[in-house]
Amino acid sequence: MNDKLYWIWLQQTLGISVSVRTDEIVSYFGSARALYFAGETEWRLSGIFTPKQIAKLNNQDLTKAKNILETCVKNNWQTVTPDDGNYPSMLFKLPNFPLVLYVSGDLDCLKNKITVAVVGTREPTLNSSRVARKLSASITRSGAVVVSGGALGIDSSAHQGALETGGKTVAVLGCGLDCTYPVANIALRKQISENGALVTEYPPGVQGVARNFPIRNRIISGLSYGTLVIEAGERSGSLITANYALEQGRDVFAVPGDILFSGFTGANKLIRDGAKPVFSAIDVLGGYAMIYPELIDYEKIETTLNIDEEEVRPMSEQPDVKEAEPVVQKKAEPEGLSENARKVYRAFENGGMQMEELIMKTGLGVSAFACAMTELELFDLVELQAGKNYKLK
Repeated sequence: MNDKLYWIWLQQTLGISVSVRTDEIVSYFGSARALYFAGETEWRLSGIFTPKQIAKLNNQDLTKAKNILETCVKNNWQTVTPDDGNYPSMLFKLPNFPLVLYVSGDLDCLKNKITVAVVGTREPTLNSSRVARKLSASITRSGAVVVSGGALGIDSSAHQGALETGGKTVAVLGCGLDCTYPVANIALRKQISENGALVTEYPPGVQGVARNFPIRNRIISGLSYGTLVIEAGERSGSLITANYALEQGRDVFAVPGDILFSGFTGANKLIRDGAKPVFSAIDVLGGYAMIYPELIDYEKIETTLNIDEEEVRPMSEQPDVKEAEPVVQKKAEPEGLSENARKVYRAFENGGMQMEELIMKTGLGVSAFACAMTELELFDLVELQAGKNYKLK
């Protein structure tokens, strides 16, 4: 029987969590197949599992794992496990490395490469988006690979910058490969899979719920020699990635920002606490080029950030930066609204909401959501703003 089946079984049985000590499990049993046939007595003697986990190991059969493997085969998605030669070796340094990676694309792009994670806010200023794109382009032009999370904002700009140079980029997702979240990045994800890889430890069918993303962040940093943070508030999820990088003994970099704008507080504090400030690609790649001259073309590393002056806007002129919006009271739901339109309207919170947020919150398909939004606009309840952002009227 396919050994991958047992790895998927083990992952599904124990669940996906940063608290699962996969390094101890693999060190003790050697393989998921060996663990499967070891039996309860050996599971208890290992001292690795809690009583609750042992009960799960006893009760979970291979049916779910078979279904997942069949889905992956049908869609030509790879299932990469710790006993595979193409499992990313850097992940073995994590105490909680993934038991299974589901991949669309080619993980060979990570082999013998310097990898740099580029992360930041989902709602960046215009300047930060350009910095992310330009820096990522420069990083890949020198021979490195950009790793990010495939989300809106800085992640998207980082992937786009890498792709513009014909470079390789990897997106680590917080959902299954069949999940379209975020909807706005469907085309970008296709490009990434064709010029690098989409990677996730979540099997097909898993949606992009909030709790998944902090867990996947350890993989973003784990795949990377260093993590570069571009625009992050004090509670930004990208700081979780930076903290994982520190725990994993990896480098942390940050682009400094306006100290009067709260959106840069997290990145600026990283620099204060020891992260290396970045003004161009040389600040990220210079040290790696000295240690790994065969992997980085030093002569191609840019020492200035090549953004035209006319591209840069003062913070006061950037449409992305807004004062806190006043609370908007929802209007009474008019008669004649369809059930889907009511569902979307009730999902609205104060201020703007991204299309992807609303789709995730309501569970509607893209077509149904579009029809519902058209209704709400016709009833003058919401308005569409830039960046597929909807706002109450």
